Amino acid sequence: MPTALITGITGQDGSYLADFLLGKGYNVVGMVRRTSTVNFHRVQHIQDKITLVPGDLGDQISLIHILEEYKPDEVYNLAAQSFVQTSWNQPVFTGDVTGLGVTRVLDAIRIVDPKIRFYQASSSEMFGKVVEVPQRETTPFYPRSPYGVAKVYGHWITINYRESYDLHATSGILFNHESPRRGLEFVTRKITYHVAQIKLGLINELSLGNLDARRDWGFAGDYVQAMWLMLQQEKPDDYVVATGETHSVEEFLTEAFGYVNLDWRDYVKQDPRFMRPAEVDLLVGDPSKAGRKLGWEPSVTFSELVKMMVKADLDMLRNGQVAM
Repeated sequence: MPTALITGITGQDGSYLADFLLGKGYNVVGMVRRTSTVNFHRVQHIQDKITLVPGDLGDQISLIHILEEYKPDEVYNLAAQSFVQTSWNQPVFTGDVTGLGVTRVLDAIRIVDPKIRFYQASSSEMFGKVVEVPQRETTPFYPRSPYGVAKVYGHWITINYRESYDLHATSGILFNHESPRRGLEFVTRKITYHVAQIKLGLINELSLGNLDARRDWGFAGDYVQAMWLMLQQEKPDDYVVATGETHSVEEFLTEAFGYVNLDWRDYVKQDPRFMRPAEVDLLVGDPSKAGRKLGWEPSVTFSELVKMMVKADLDMLRNGQVAM
């Protein structure tokens, strides 16, 4: 039975990846930070099937100990300070965790067992102010936030360790991927949760920033499969994972409010507080390499994704549950 270590297992992607790997017969170990608020709600349904161990991307000794004790065959580094807006308020922290944290994991693998296969969660935010459309593996990076800059560092240090130490180290350049497990601070989940609240008469307004920003949105459950496929390849490489379609925040609003038979214009207010200092206008990925080499393609459409998220939030609120 292969063993996989997932950093960031309590996040959206970590929980879906854990589900997927358990289905593949893996022994799943999840690294969790010791924080004042323990938040395991995304992995509650599988908590008796996985092993949760304390560790931190800021503490290399903890990473070495985990690798020595659990001897994983694969390491998926999904932990990060992953919210772009927050990276402007906490740029140094974001750089340390999202950038240098990758180096600490790679170095721990190099020291303990260089045969471990490593996956780095790179991001479409690295493309930022895009220099070509669509963006592919060879597109130059032009990050527009401290988060994007930190992700570029993590991406290039992964390539450097791969080429310098012959590690099976791969980066997945994932475009936006959403789900009912998305955090409330992200615009997609903010919209679907507010739509559900408005439909149930709990609130009557939603404040948002730039409605013209366009993104390539896919389903997180599809994207974790691509991560796994990358580590099954004979040679490590980097892959864009995306749908190849782009939609605006306004289109997301239209789909979400339309699902509950409401017009978003009656409820949405634009608020300058939610505008980024440097906006990323158009991100759309070219996933053809992932399709060609991994045999991967997305299964959930944009419309299905939005409806899935609104329905989940409606069900949650009707059941008297609170969003996490």
